[in-house]
Amino acid sequence: MDNAFVSKLLTWYETNKRELPWRNERDPYKVWISEIILQQTRVAQGWNYYLRFIERFPDLQSVYEGGEQEVLKYWQGLGYYTRARNIYAGAVYIVEEYNGVFPSTYQEILKIKGVGTYTAAAIASFAFRRPHAVIDGNVLRIFARIHGIYDPIDNSLGKNKISELANSLIPNDIPHLFNQALMDFGAIHCSPQLPKCSDCCFSLSCYANLHYEQSALPVKGHKTKTRNRFFYYLCIENKDYIYLQKRNSSDIWQGLYEFPLWETSAPLSDIYSDLTPYLQNLLDDIPFEIIHASHVYKHVLSHQIITAVFIRLKIPHAVKQTNFLYVHRHNLADYPVSRLMEKFLNEYLELHST
Repeated sequence: MDNAFVSKLLTWYETNKRELPWRNERDPYKVWISEIILQQTRVAQGWNYYLRFIERFPDLQSVYEGGEQEVLKYWQGLGYYTRARNIYAGAVYIVEEYNGVFPSTYQEILKIKGVGTYTAAAIASFAFRRPHAVIDGNVLRIFARIHGIYDPIDNSLGKNKISELANSLIPNDIPHLFNQALMDFGAIHCSPQLPKCSDCCFSLSCYANLHYEQSALPVKGHKTKTRNRFFYYLCIENKDYIYLQKRNSSDIWQGLYEFPLWETSAPLSDIYSDLTPYLQNLLDDIPFEIIHASHVYKHVLSHQIITAVFIRLKIPHAVKQTNFLYVHRHNLADYPVSRLMEKFLNEYLELHST
């Protein structure tokens, strides 16, 4: 083990560590929740969501009893809703397979749905003090820069090389401190842009600093193309009731609720005339009146850009569609929705509150 590296890292951490609500947490359930939240969420955003989630679901049993829809509701606004569905599925698995006792070994933790190698290592080291190095973007960047590793970190070659290196360094007695120090060092010191190289404990031994390669490392092998999608949401009103449907396809926002949706491959040239044939078929030729088309909502996801328009229309009586939910306007807030839907609903409900 490189004692000098570990010593410098832990010395830096002692002075610079972040104060976080899950820091030094030993309850594996709470560690799990914090790590799932942080998979695709910045710490500043995830902080309040974590506190709110734990207040509603203080333990595994409460998630198990609360049900998937309730978990999704408390996840609303965080995005990447597969994480919330996996939390519920994981709680069911642990309650039914382990009698509600969180598994304590890395390999057992890895079997929980939605838990990958990074999250399993984090839970194993933070909750159970097991020596498994966490390998996230921060850690990959640190080791690629310090050791001059040019193998792409988004394929197995680069990732495995760094994983072996980190696991060879992790102290058996304080693995949690080593992992926390690495994550904090990458997040606030060896950052992607403008790393603090002039004030770094590794400046004299870091390959990237000595060779001015900070912007070149780490290397990524490929970029995922961005997909453009065009959503036309139909806010179908019948008196004080509105129609919702649940997204069940294996796509974004699975399990969340939304208005009936028409997705097109390109923007509609004339919303009113282009929508009419579609609406006639959807509504079984029930008369309808298009009241208003909203402004354009731009919603950016990872590798997807959604352009959405919400069209309000009125109908005189109910639609004979079994996959629609007939929801009173006052009860819309009871249903978990995407951030995009939430933005429109906030404006819509404010309009109808006056």
